[in-house]
Amino acid sequence: MVPKSVVLVRATPAETRAHAVWTLRAALNVAALQCQYSPFLRTVDNYNQMLKKHGSELISAQTTMLSHYARTVKRGGAAAFDRYNTRSYNSFSTLDAQYNFCWAAGQAGLALRVGDVGAMGRIAEAMVPELRAALAYVPPAAGLNVPPLPPLPDVQLDLADLTEN
Repeated sequence: MVPKSVVLVRATPAETRAHAVWTLRAALNVAALQCQYSPFLRTVDNYNQMLKKHGSELISAQTTMLSHYARTVKRGGAAAFDRYNTRSYNSFSTLDAQYNFCWAAGQAGLALRVGDVGAMGRIAEAMVPELRAALAYVPPAAGLNVPPLPPLPDVQLDLADLTEN
């Protein structure tokens, strides 16, 4: 099952970019929690470095997203933003495609590490589709990849032999 992405309603171009930034932040947060099995992906370090390096862009994205929900949900905009955050996190949580997601999250984290300050919006717009694509590819389950077994030999058992003890 591929988790569904969160879609904004009546978003302005600035809100669309803020949504991409905030979505990438959510994806890398999920990766920091789910992908620690591989130290080579550096998902925890990537997440922490993103917070430091791109903090001002994250604050701006959060402010823009709060404004979006205040504008589109007349009452309860803050609660709607909380639900949006929960749905965003859940949209990256899957066991079926975890390896693919973790690999893509490692690549996104690396792009943010080497990207310039202020470039998170452009990086997010490029990497969020890659993360979504990684969630869509699910390798066949190991149990379904078993080659056919050879036929069993035809064994005739004489029940009398089994009960003679």
